[in-house]
Amino acid sequence: MRHWFTTESDLPRFCVVGSPITHSRSPFIHAAFGAQFGIELLYEKVEVRPGDLAGAVQEFVALGGRGMNVTVPLKEEAFALAVATAPRASRAGAANTLWFEADGVHADNTDGVGLVRDLTVNHQVPLRDRRVLLLGAGGASRGVLPALLEAQPACVLISNRSGERAQALAETWQAAGAPVDVLPWGATGAPCDVVVNGTAASLAGQLPLVDVSLLGPHTVCYDMMYAASPTAFMTWAAANGAARVLDGLGMLVEQAAEAFSRWHAREPRTAAVIAELRQRLAAGL
Repeated sequence: MRHWFTTESDLPRFCVVGSPITHSRSPFIHAAFGAQFGIELLYEKVEVRPGDLAGAVQEFVALGGRGMNVTVPLKEEAFALAVATAPRASRAGAANTLWFEADGVHADNTDGVGLVRDLTVNHQVPLRDRRVLLLGAGGASRGVLPALLEAQPACVLISNRSGERAQALAETWQAAGAPVDVLPWGATGAPCDVVVNGTAASLAGQLPLVDVSLLGPHTVCYDMMYAASPTAFMTWAAANGAARVLDGLGMLVEQAAEAFSRWHAREPRTAAVIAELRQRLAAGL
């Protein structure tokens, strides 16, 4: 058996897995949350490639692991492993939060609530009756779509390099009467109120294909990824007249808070953690 987890500890064990994973700030975030309640814990970040998640989960459970966060590109694989899923994970078909019961793996998806809280609470960006463009149709976008729709936008347009995948995702929600439609990759259109980049392009310093006609002087552009400096998407949006450009650091902390609450039955405070993490990023820590 391949060994992913090397740290030996008697502390409650948690982790985040994905590929790539070196950039993850989740260990810092969960340690900060734990400190708010006097909870000591071990939280590792572990590289797990697609196709290997089942083996990693098996090893983690054997070591006494209690909770696992899952990032790109493993969220749909995580969902497939679960014997029980929270409704929002079921609607998304993707999971980012796992825990382990006697009957097997249980799963939730906290990405959507993290995104919506960051937009509407931390940044005061309204979503109700707004025209939202969601870039990407993979696990990250699938994870946030249910929460975006719960915020009651006028519509959510999905744009993805694979039009077939975007169409399949849209049709799932259209069947339930949701205001979801497809915008072809790179197509022109009327300016949107909010543009959310749910692709992984920013991890490679790349830019999703978005036409400038979709931006107006009122448009808020949000990249679900984050870095010490503005992402390629944020730089492009600012250069092309977006009213505000935001990264996903707050979403990261808010979705982590929801996962922490699921595991520990505590609701951590997020504002100070976001501020400290922003300072650490700026300092290169």
